[in-house]
Order: sequence, then C-alpha cells, then structure tokens
Amino acid sequence: MDGVVLAAGEGTRMRPLTADKPKGLVEVAGKPLLTHCFETLRSVGGDRLVVVIGYRADDILSHYGDQYRGTPIAYVRQDEQLGLAHALEQARSAVDGTFVVLNGDNVCRANLSDAIARHRETDASATLLVESVSRAEARSTGVVTTDSEGRVTGLVEKPSDPPSTLVTRGFFVFEPAIGHACVLTRPSERGEYELPDAIDLLLSAGHRVEAVELDGWCHNVNEPGDIDAVEDRLA
Repeated sequence: MDGVVLAAGEGTRMRPLTADKPKGLVEVAGKPLLTHCFETLRSVGGDRLVVVIGYRADDILSHYGDQYRGTPIAYVRQDEQLGLAHALEQARSAVDGTFVVLNGDNVCRANLSDAIARHRETDASATLLVESVSRAEARSTGVVTTDSEGRVTGLVEKPSDPPSTLVTRGFFVFEPAIGHACVLTRPSERGEYELPDAIDLLLSAGHRVEAVELDGWCHNVNEPGDIDAVEDRLA
C-alpha cells in the first residue's frame, strides 16, 4: 500500500526555523517531521512512500534519497503550492490502488489502522480520520458532517458557521477516484484547490465516504511552539 506525504509547503508560520530548510526537515523530539511521517505510514502497512515536495525540495531529496530504512521513496513535485487537492493531483500518477495520505506536518499516535480497516470493510472510496472540537476551532479547518451510521454526508473548508464540530485530522484512506475528483476541483475563495471540495465531489458522484473518530492524538506542527507541545506528548 502506498503512503503519500504532502510536504510541499513553505511553512511560513514556522519561521525562522524554515528560513533555510523545508518544514519537513524541522526536528521534533530529535528527528525530522518527515521521519515521524514515514515511521507512522510504515507502521500501518505503507510499503512504498510517495512524497509531494516543493519548497527547498532538493534538501529533502538529498536527506532521504530513494529509500527510508528499506522502504522505497518516490518524489512528486508541486512547484506552486495551490492547496492540498492540487498537491494530491500531482501524485495521481504515482500511486496505485488503495493508498493513505498523511499531512507532512502531522505527528500522530492514533488509531490510523482503524480507518484503514473501515475503508476496506465498507468498500469506501475515501475514509477520513475525524475529531470533535470546539466550534471556534472548527472554523479554521475542514468540517465533516455525517449521518447516524458514521457515513460522511458533506465537507466544507474553514466555514464561518460550521455545520458540525467534526473536523479532519490529516490522515485519509483513498481509492484512485480521488485523483479524478482533484482534477475537477475548482479554486476556492482563497484561491486554493481544497481537499474537502474534492471529497465532496466524490459524494456528489455517489461514492461512499466513511469517517472514523480519532482515538489518541494527531498534532499539526504549524508554529515553533507546537514543537514543545508534541515533545511533551511524546515524553
């Protein structure tokens, strides 16, 4: 199973740490963020890594080369950072069959295997790891609505009036249909191609989308202060 890591962004909120290195090489608990991602994906059955790179891409290439501890790595470039759906579109030709996606700034200790199992059991086209948060936090990320059985009924990116408090947590299981949906996605008001919009297109086309509630934690390392927070959790 391919494990895709989205790691093309510049990481401006991580300055000055990203002034001379990509965000994926910023160290947390003694190892780069990308190493945390690689280890997570390997632990859930990822036997090939696909890394979407952009900002200071050559630094990542020279650091890891073509494998991580025996697991092959393929690289895909996103020269313009135009959103997660755009990033995933770049990887479309590099993945085969069911694959998982992890945002490259996420450190997780969570039930990711449960999401993969649900995906396979239900023949879903997409399965999302979700968590219930405050309404204030829901306004700043991708919000998910579900029915009584846990099937996803809709998604919206950074809504001013959230229709629910379930949000995505940076880990996804996909079938290849998501690649076509990313191609069809149009830019949002922010000028980006949003992954929730691509998943919403799957729903509109009749595809099954599942949600699995987070058990454990996934922490986005968006700012320098997040490093201490993650290290405290890992201690």
